Amino acid sequence: MLLHEFDPSPIAVINPPDIYKPVEGCPGVAVSCFERGTFGRMVQRLGAEEIALTRCANMEIPVYRAEYRGTPIALYEAYVGAAGCVGMLEDLFAAGVEKLVLFGTCGVLDRSIRDCGIIIPTSALRDEGTSFHYAPPSDEIAVNLKYREEFIEILDRHKCGYTMGKVWTTDAMYRETAEKMVRRKSQGCICVDMECSAVAALAQFRGKAVFQFFHAADNLDGEAWDARSLGGGANITGKDKAALLALELAARIG
Repeated sequence: MLLHEFDPSPIAVINPPDIYKPVEGCPGVAVSCFERGTFGRMVQRLGAEEIALTRCANMEIPVYRAEYRGTPIALYEAYVGAAGCVGMLEDLFAAGVEKLVLFGTCGVLDRSIRDCGIIIPTSALRDEGTSFHYAPPSDEIAVNLKYREEFIEILDRHKCGYTMGKVWTTDAMYRETAEKMVRRKSQGCICVDMECSAVAALAQFRGKAVFQFFHAADNLDGEAWDARSLGGGANITGKDKAALLALELAARIG
């Protein structure tokens, strides 16, 4: 299989610094999320100012600078999907980011996990292609090797419950079949996302500190799919609470 042809060389034909240069004043710690509404409210409430742009063939995504509890923090809206998310992160690392707190929605494979409940992934099943270019072949990859205890302390301080467990990362959201879901549950997965395993592989490969967490959205653990708070305008209070938790961790590790 081609995905088993892992090359450990850190040097490629095209490298991030060839395209993206260090950004003056770029904070060393960043917070990012995948949902436009949540991100926009963070930018507005923090009075963030644009300091750079990341670019791909069909879009530009701004990078902002803000302060939270006296800590400079970079903010950017993450690209959805493993390949685009990791490519953009490569750009951010080249710009000067060393630590990242990344959060967003996930689908739950356990209906007992409440809507917008916080989930901390401890490992990820690698059902996407990007991670295999950053880590040797394996079924799973460890997630959140750093900052897990710090984040749990923040959750406890805010009296916020959470669930820890394995995530199924897939890059084909319309191929999350019932049979696959049953199989993934039997492998210990409690939720499904599209980026976690790839981001974990990138972080380990580049030696960067990345902490990822989710707030639960749609429920796949039932007779019919239940969107719950997947839509951008649903449960804004819960989503903004997740953003606050991300900022709290960034301020602590920044």
